[in-house]
Parts: sequence; structure tokens; C-alpha cells
Amino acid sequence: MGTVRVLFLFLSLYALLLMDASTAQIPGFVSLDCGGNENFTDDLGLTWSPDNQMRSGEIASISVANETRKQYQTLRYFPADNKKYCYTLNVITRTRYLIRASFLYADFDNNNVYPKFDISFGPTHWATMVISDANTIEVQELIFLATEPTISICLSNATTGQPFISTLELRQFNGSIYFNQFENQFFLSVSARINFGADSDAPVRYPDDPFDRIWQSDSLRKANYLVDIAPGTEKISTNMPIDVGSNERPPQKVMQTAVVGRNGSLTYRLNLDGFPGFGWAFTYFAEIEDLDPSDTRKFRLVLPGDPDLSKAIVNIQENAQGKYRLYEPGYFNISLPFVLNFRFGKTSDSTVGPLLNAMEINKYLRKSEGSADGPLLAAIAAAYSSAEWAQEGGDPCLPTPWSWVQCSSDPQPRITSIKLSGQNLTGVIPVEFTKLGGLVELWLDNNSLSGSIPDFSGCPNLRNIHLEDNRLTGELPSSLADMSNLRELYIQNNMLSGEVPSGFLNKDMVFNYTGNTNLHKGSNGGNHKKIIIGTSIGAAVLLIATITSCILLPKGRKYPRKKAPQKFASSLSNAATEAAHYFTLSEIEDATKNFERKVGSGGFGVVYYGRLKDGKEIAVKILTNNSFQGKREFSNEVSLLSRIHHRNLVQFLGYCQEDGKSILVYEFMHNGTLKEHLYGPLTLGRGLNWIKRLEIAEDAARGIEYLHTGCVPSIIHRDLKTSNILLDKNTRAKVSDFGLSKLAVDGASHVSSIVRGTVGYLDPEYYISQQLTDKSDVYSFGVILLELISGQEAISNENFGANCRNIVQWAKLHIESGDIQGIIDPALHEYDIQSMWKIAEKALMCVQPHGNMRPSISEVIKEIQDALVIEKGAGTVREGSSDEISRHSVHSSLNMGSLDLGASEHYLSIDDSIARPTAR
Repeated sequence: MGTVRVLFLFLSLYALLLMDASTAQIPGFVSLDCGGNENFTDDLGLTWSPDNQMRSGEIASISVANETRKQYQTLRYFPADNKKYCYTLNVITRTRYLIRASFLYADFDNNNVYPKFDISFGPTHWATMVISDANTIEVQELIFLATEPTISICLSNATTGQPFISTLELRQFNGSIYFNQFENQFFLSVSARINFGADSDAPVRYPDDPFDRIWQSDSLRKANYLVDIAPGTEKISTNMPIDVGSNERPPQKVMQTAVVGRNGSLTYRLNLDGFPGFGWAFTYFAEIEDLDPSDTRKFRLVLPGDPDLSKAIVNIQENAQGKYRLYEPGYFNISLPFVLNFRFGKTSDSTVGPLLNAMEINKYLRKSEGSADGPLLAAIAAAYSSAEWAQEGGDPCLPTPWSWVQCSSDPQPRITSIKLSGQNLTGVIPVEFTKLGGLVELWLDNNSLSGSIPDFSGCPNLRNIHLEDNRLTGELPSSLADMSNLRELYIQNNMLSGEVPSGFLNKDMVFNYTGNTNLHKGSNGGNHKKIIIGTSIGAAVLLIATITSCILLPKGRKYPRKKAPQKFASSLSNAATEAAHYFTLSEIEDATKNFERKVGSGGFGVVYYGRLKDGKEIAVKILTNNSFQGKREFSNEVSLLSRIHHRNLVQFLGYCQEDGKSILVYEFMHNGTLKEHLYGPLTLGRGLNWIKRLEIAEDAARGIEYLHTGCVPSIIHRDLKTSNILLDKNTRAKVSDFGLSKLAVDGASHVSSIVRGTVGYLDPEYYISQQLTDKSDVYSFGVILLELISGQEAISNENFGANCRNIVQWAKLHIESGDIQGIIDPALHEYDIQSMWKIAEKALMCVQPHGNMRPSISEVIKEIQDALVIEKGAGTVREGSSDEISRHSVHSSLNMGSLDLGASEHYLSIDDSIARPTAR
């Protein structure tokens, strides 16, 4: 019986051990289910843990069709405030890791605006997360060499919506394949990791890849991902084992599939997130076909425009020293564009076409050194680890400061202000505060600090010290009086004792030491006219003096504004007549010489040129619609324009209502409308080049951004089109015509409104629902972007073919099939194709059928600015006369030269030999 009991206990213990093994974490792996509440093992054999360490934020349960994985059924989200929220993970120093964060929005907050926020790796800005589809998982991956025992991943700076996160994963490497000589100064941000020849859309990852990298299938179909595929491209595979060696080379399952170019070429185009920039790029080859002994497979990587990089010949069997063995040529240092076009072409002496198994591309992300005072602040926070203010994590200053800290703007910032008033601080004042050399303000008042006041001579820049309302004891250090920059010292209501050092009483500063019963002034008080002793009488005198100065000091002079005669102002709101300048009809007739020169016309009426007596040129718009609707639009425009002012909005100068005329007066815009320059009479002989079109787009978008975000309540333009974008004498753009504009309702997701607008630019969702949002303007602006690319009108019965009624349908057909050349304006001769792609893709996002799928206008501005950077860099290359300029331009889409990221000693200088392809 005893033997049976022992055997039963042994079997029970063995079963428990098996259960523990089944849920045990793989060494070096951390998988956090953000918002989860229990450990579990997924179908891949990966063990997930809840993110219980994160004490901030809220948890939301979500559900997405066809997404059954448990880690994507919850998320954690954070307030859209000025704080950052950080996860801290333990690592082993001098070890390489992959960190992966994923985000599935699933409309958890029922918001009409998709979230946009930043994520950072410690002090380094990692990426800006821009959610554009509620049901798509966004993933960011970073490869790094650990230099400290912990790392921090932080979320912050919400532009729209609230920061959130679904999963956070850490994967440890063995340490060889991702070694590079720049890793102490740069991270590798993963841009592409592709398994060519895959038999399905499913990625290859753990357990096939023991390091759980995600190898995306080349069958995956998404916008501008592996398109422009050459005819004759064929998928092949093998069941034979592939010798992939050890460490982190691509797994055997990835290398057992490939694509071959039966017609002699393999061509692809794909977008590289985060580029243009310098990167790490490797291709992986293994001969998996049984070729005839007489056959040879030789090919080159061909990058158009850079023949130097097309010289190296790939001979897989020769380079890999046999069949079914991995060969991996690549570049540790290569400059790549946003839109990468590449081709593998067979050599003239090769009998079969090229073969490609896999590819991996990472972008170099410069590491931030962090704030100079980071360790000191970390020690202070650690001493109060249970306090909420001490849990923000990450770097105190970068990429955004802690909520109780202010920092300098230096590349390696210093702490300039500490504000911890009323935070229940106890014990002595931490000595770390006395070592902050850049500190200007220190607020530790209204706490329970005890002990003596330390020596702050290590903070020579201190101007303001607040230690009032604590329990401090001992004498007042004389060293404080020797601090030349100190201007305010508040130590009232403590338990200090002794004599006030004479140095304080002769110092030009605010000094309050009342409420310290045993602290007194010495017999030699000295001259202290500028010292506040802190009595109630002194405070009262100061208050009275302040009030008196406010009463007696002269006010700024105000000039009277000419108001409209009462009988003409009755149709306008009081606010409008108060704010807007009124012109008499005789003034306008004098300025226009009795409406002599007509400069424009439309459904609204006629525009005349004029010049005021002070020489200012004006445009005078006389509205012809005297219906109730017309008068309402006139009143609307006067009311709106009277309160909005921005460099990219046409300046409103005033109005007139006399003799049945409704007149608006604007600044005169010398270069007419954007429409006239794109496909009107002004195109002849002086068409707009691509850079100028981008600058015009940025100007107009900034005007719209001001309406959407700079006005309270925000304003929806409702009639954006190329004829309402005017150009001044310097061809800078300004948005005009606010007759149809609407004020947004504060707190509401939309404005119910009768549909108004212009066919071709009208948001289809607004047309159907009659619910107006700022995304209706974004749709119209997307149409304008397409016009800038193509030079075509929004609506045409002739130019778009039988199957397309408008520019949106026509452009979408071309762009989504990869044929951007089919829509580019033939008048454009010099442009960088990657900047063109950026704008084309953002335009398609703007004209998505549903408003919540469209970006904000601020996001559109960012893309336009990125395109301008690309284009201006490419323009520098085009203007250069030597190959040297081309080879070293950071924006050259095909630069394979050295990774020279700057001229100062803080930047790398890399040996040119690294520009040659390297096989590891």
C-alpha cells in the first residue's frame, strides 16, 4: 500500500512538472498581454503573461472579426495628457534583443478619430503610431544591443485619441547575425522581413524560427507591397533540408521556398517604412532546384541609376559552396528610398534566371544619449517608487519630460525645474537634488520633509527655492546666501532655528522665513528693503501696491473701429459688426475706379481689383445672390473671417452693405487661383513644378489645419477646391471663400447639415448621411492632391475613360495597380518618384469612403513635408555636376555609399569599404 502511495505521489509531481513546463517561458522571451488578467500558452507554444507591472492606464476588452488570438482580446490605454507611460523590462547587458510592440485599435473608445501617438525606446523616439484602420494590427520592431540591465518602452504625446498598446514582446538573440559596428550608437528598426515563394499569406515565426522573428509572406496583398512583379516569376519549394548554419540566420522553412525569374528577371517594388535613410539590408539565397549539370545560375542585383552596385555577380552554388546551403550577401550600410525598386537579372552567360529566398531590411535609428541628469532623477524616483508621480518611467526629459520636470533644449538636456509641491514627500531632502547643475527652480513645498536644508552650491543656476510648509530643522546654511543667481527663497512654516546669516539681509532677493519660531534676524540686519520678511502686513502691503499699480498705470491706447451704419448692420451678428471693418460704398468705388477692372467671377458674383488710398491692393467681391440663402452665406463669411487670422488664409479686410449690394473686401492675390495654374490659361509657358506644387499643398493644408485645430470651436470649410486656393505674388498659397463654412459643435462627432459643396470634391459620406465632419475637408483636400499630381480636373467626361467618372476612381485604379506613371502630369519633368508615391498614397487615404479611415490634416502635412525633404534632396543631386555628389546625397534613392550621418564628432564616419556587398 505504501508503494502505491509513493508511486501516486511521484506521478502527481511529474504531472505538475509537465504542467509547469507547458506554461514555462522560453529563455530570453517575454510576452506581455496588455490588459490581460492571466497566464496562458498560445497555439504557437508561446507563454503570455498579463502586464500587471503597469499600474497606470485602463483596460478595454475588444473584439475583431476573424481575430481569435487571446492576446488581441484586450488592450491597455492611457490618458491623452502630458505624461508618458512606460513599461520596464529586465535584460542582460551586452546581449542583442528584438523588441516588438503591436497595436489593435478595434475602436475601443467609440471615438470618431483614429489615435495618433508616439512610442519611444528609453530616451529615443522610436515611431509615431498612426492608426488608419480599426481592425488592422500595427506592429513595430526594434533590434538593439542592451547596455543597461533594464529597458523602457514608453507611450506619450497623443495628437488624436488616446495612446494604447495590445502586446509587448521581447526576444533574445544568440548574438552574431545582427552585430554591426554602429550598434553602440544606432538601433535597427525593422522595415521589411520577407519570405519569398511562400505558399500562403501566413507568416513564418516561432517555433519554425527559434527567435520568433516574423517572416512576412510575399503572397500578402496590401497597398504597394511587392508589386510590379516581372512576367515569368514563379514560386518554387523543396522538402530537402537546408543548411542554414547556427545563430539567427533565416530558418529552414523560409529558405525552403523561393521565387525564380523564368524570363531572366525578378523585379519588385515595395514601400519601406521609415525611409528614406541609411539601413542594413541582406538577401538570402539557397539553390533549391536540381539544375542540369550544364546549367548555370548567375545574376546581378540591378538598382537603376547606380551601376557601381550592379557589378557584383551572385553564383549561389559557388558562393554557398554547394546546393541546399544558405548564402547571404548584403550591405551593413546602404541608403535606401521610401519606394524601393529593385531587380535581379541574369548575366549573359547564365542559362537560368535569378532566384530569391528571403530579404531583410532594417533602418538605422540613432540612439539618444538621454538627459544628463537621468541617473540622479532615477534615484529620486526609486526612493518614492510607490508614489504615482514616480512611476512615469523612461528618461526624465526625452522624448517628452516627466510631468513634474522641465528640461533644457540641449541635445543632451539638463533638468531646469522640479515641481513636487504637495506630493507627500517624507524624510530628508534627497541629496540628488543638490547635484543638478542646470536646476533653476526647485519646488518641494507643502510636504513632510524633515532634517536640515542641504548645501545647494552644486546648483549654481538656482533662482527659486520653495521649501515652505515642511518640517525642516537646523540652521539656515550660509552657503545659500553665496549663490549669486538665487532670487527667491521660501522657507516659512518649518522648524528652523538659529540666526539668519547676514548675507541674506544684504541680498537683492525675495526671502520669506516667517513661521520658524526659533529662526531670527541678527543684530546687524543691514539694508533689506527688497526682502519680504513674510508677515501678514508685508503681504498686504504688496497686494495693495499691486492693485494700485494696476489702477494707476496707463492702459494701452485703443483706436476706434469704424462700425457699419445701424440700418446696414442689422442683418449681421453684433459680434461680426464689432470685429469687422466697414467700408462705405463710396470708398470702394474710389478704390476700384467704379469697378473698372474685373479679375474673377463665379457663382458667387464678380471680383474687382482695387487700391486703397494707403496703396494697399484689394480684391472686392460683389455677391450677386440676394436671396435669403445668399444673405446668410454673406453674413456667415463676415462672421467667420472677422475672427480668424492665419498666414495661409486670405486676409479679410472688411465688408459693405449699401444700395442693395453685399460686398466683401480681401487682400489682393496677384497670382490667381491654383486651378488656373494647373489647367487654365496660366499653365502656358510657366507651369508649376513638383516642388512648388508640394509647397502650395503644404501652405493650403496649414490653413485648413488652423481652421480644424486652431479655432475654438473648429471650422469646417466645406468647399475646398483648387479655385478656392489663391496664390500671392510669391506663389504662396492661401485658402479663400468661407461662405459655406460651418462651426463644429463642441463635443459632438459631427454637424448635421444640408449638403453643400462642389461636385468632384464632395465627401460621399457627407452626401449620404448629411453629417459633416472635418474629415469632409480632408476628402476634398485628397482630391486637390490628386489634381496636383496629375494636372487633371476633378471631374472630366473625356480624360478618365469609360469606366471612371472622376479623378478619384481614375487615380485609385492606377495607383493600386502600381502604375503611378499613368497619372503623373506630363508637364512635370523633374521629380523624385518616391516623393510622388508618398503624396499619391496619402491622397488615397484622404479619399477613403469613410471619414474615420481618413487621416487628419495634420498627418497629411507631415507626409507633404517628408515629400518635400525627399524632393529637395533629389533636386540637389540633379543640380550637382559630379558623381561624388550623387554618391553621397542622403536623399539619393540609390546611394550605397558610406553612412556619413553628419559632420560633427558626435556622428559616425564609416570606412568606404563597407559600401561593398558583404557575405557573412
